[in-house]
Amino acid sequence: MRTKLQVGVIGCGYWGPNLIRNFVENDSAELAWICDRDASRLQTIGRRYPFARRCGDFRELLADSRLDAVAIATPVATHYEIARAALDAGKHVLVEKPFTASAREAEQLIELAERQRLVLMVDHTFVYTGAVRKIKEIVESGELGELLYFDSVRINLGIFQTDVNVVWDLAPHDLSIMDYVVGRDPVAIIANGSCHIEQGIENIAYVMLRFDSSFIAHFHFNWLSPVKIRRTLIAGSRRMIVYDDIEPTEKVRVYDKGVTREVNGDKETAYQTLVSYRTGDVWVPKLDSTEALKHVCAEFVSSIAEQRRPLTDGESGLRVVRWLEAAQASIAAGGRPVTLR
Repeated sequence: MRTKLQVGVIGCGYWGPNLIRNFVENDSAELAWICDRDASRLQTIGRRYPFARRCGDFRELLADSRLDAVAIATPVATHYEIARAALDAGKHVLVEKPFTASAREAEQLIELAERQRLVLMVDHTFVYTGAVRKIKEIVESGELGELLYFDSVRINLGIFQTDVNVVWDLAPHDLSIMDYVVGRDPVAIIANGSCHIEQGIENIAYVMLRFDSSFIAHFHFNWLSPVKIRRTLIAGSRRMIVYDDIEPTEKVRVYDKGVTREVNGDKETAYQTLVSYRTGDVWVPKLDSTEALKHVCAEFVSSIAEQRRPLTDGESGLRVVRWLEAAQASIAAGGRPVTLR
């Protein structure tokens, strides 16, 4: 009797080898197949894992009745076709970000997975980092007070993509972090972008999310920066968090800083607003240093074994894709706000 989940990985390019390694290291999974259309790349990866069967066509992999699940690490334009075929074949599916190329594709995959009673999960890797999970814990505790804003910068020099722009490439990371930590749905999105290298593919973009409260979220994405920055600020009425993913040790810092507003006045004088600034200690919480992708693969395997929804399920992937579509529509309309349903 088989006790380990039989997993196949489709796509052995940039991200696929990382998934392969983590499934091999998972005691509850067994790497059964690796698949890639590039024969030389498939051969290179195959030499490291000679026990896994190889194929150049994902349909051959899906035809194996002993295979339980697949992880898809291919260009986003192919996600829907491969994931749909896998679900039709009765396989549980893990898809790298972004989930699909459109919200409609995401909706159809979610409907199919529910009908087939299969696990459908999106690899929003940053949600599984020790830093983001700690931030979620702090926010949920109420320690920050009322949330005021979420401000994120993710910039570097390259890697320039040819199939997607900077928003579809980088924004899924920060949008999924915000979705997980804040847990609020925006009502409108405003975005601006510009193309400097290849016409029609924005390499710099600014995206702002409006909510039905005073809370606001802003994102800066750039492939054309001389420095690499991955920094997020989350401000609350009592405390504030700075999350710097480039920082090797102290990735998360909690600042006891804030602003207090007082209104004074009487019948003879107009009301005056007095602002006082509060500065306290800086706290650096201890973080889980486990590789995030190890948690991703473990969550995928355990959600199948326990027959439950994974943390980053199809619905979370759908929300991010909807926001990406809205941001793209706003860019195309010259920065006009796009209202979300």
